[in-house]
Amino acid sequence: MPPSESPHAATVPPVEIVEATVPAVLDTPDAWPLHGVAAVSRACALENHGHANLAIDAAGARATMLTPAYRQVRRLVAVAPGARTADAVVGHAMVLLPQVGNVHTARVIVEVHPEHRRQGIGRALAEAVVDVARASGRRLLLTDVTYSPEPAPGPGTIEPPTGPGSVPLDHDSTRFAIAQGLRLVQVARHSVLDLPVPHETLGGLHDRAVEAAGSDYRVHVWHLDIPPEHLDSVATLKTRISTDMPSGDIVVEEDPWDAARVLATAVDLRERGQGRVLVAAEHVTSRSLVAYSEVVFPVDDPAVVFQCDTLVLREHRGRRLGMLVKTSLMAEVARARPDAERVHTWNAAENAQMLAINDALGFRSTSIEARWSRDL
Repeated sequence: MPPSESPHAATVPPVEIVEATVPAVLDTPDAWPLHGVAAVSRACALENHGHANLAIDAAGARATMLTPAYRQVRRLVAVAPGARTADAVVGHAMVLLPQVGNVHTARVIVEVHPEHRRQGIGRALAEAVVDVARASGRRLLLTDVTYSPEPAPGPGTIEPPTGPGSVPLDHDSTRFAIAQGLRLVQVARHSVLDLPVPHETLGGLHDRAVEAAGSDYRVHVWHLDIPPEHLDSVATLKTRISTDMPSGDIVVEEDPWDAARVLATAVDLRERGQGRVLVAAEHVTSRSLVAYSEVVFPVDDPAVVFQCDTLVLREHRGRRLGMLVKTSLMAEVARARPDAERVHTWNAAENAQMLAINDALGFRSTSIEARWSRDL
């Protein structure tokens, strides 16, 4: 949310908003909303990026709705009144409602098929997600909007109140966001790393990181399953990243993790058809994990990898542990996913240290993702 749509669309929406249910399987008639979500998502991804790497498929859309203990995901589709087929879906919305930590927030996505813009569809979906968020007792709406290419700063742009970055003022998505009462709070850089990373680049960065870390730290490499003795330590890292990541001027509460949630995440990834590589640095003396970096990837698409979180606990910074876990991670990706062609990552524009690590590895900026918020 918001789609690229004029804020002056028709007042009366020409569509019906239908909430998707979770089908038992995807090859039954009642799965039509999720197939429609996939088609709209693909069309929007192709428009924004020129590829479908960032589109969600029907299986992924279904899987995200299956973890109610930690988050509730509700999906809405816009169709012509009375229509009930995937081909009739002209827009979709997702409302993610955290169930543990930050339960005052609702994270939403709204997309309208490029061929059906400027007809009031985006407005109808935006109003529907606000209704869902309010009915769920949420007080803050958060949404991300993609802009490609990244605009040059200066006249004709809007800057967030904290941190660098800007978005174009004369853009349908910007005008729509403002018309919906949203305000810009943060700009993130979307970057892509072409694989494989040249050996001389990866090896040199890794060797210098190992030298800086010295014998005080050792590296662990895991895939989906985390050894039982490290579950609590991984949970601590996951909890810390919820408050350590830059968040603009939004007040973020701690999102608590425990061993059970770490285990549930592995189950969730399997159900979604995704794999994972997680690299962690252990402080030898305390035997606790103090840094980690993680990627996930669709098992049936060998070309693409998504970088998730990277964190070094504040008390262990200054030892190049961020570079240590990132280079170890990229080396394992090359081994485990030899056909991978690119890694996608997103970083807040004010996260200079992480951006510097990514730049050294060879990530290149391809677009920006702006976070907007609205008090409900």
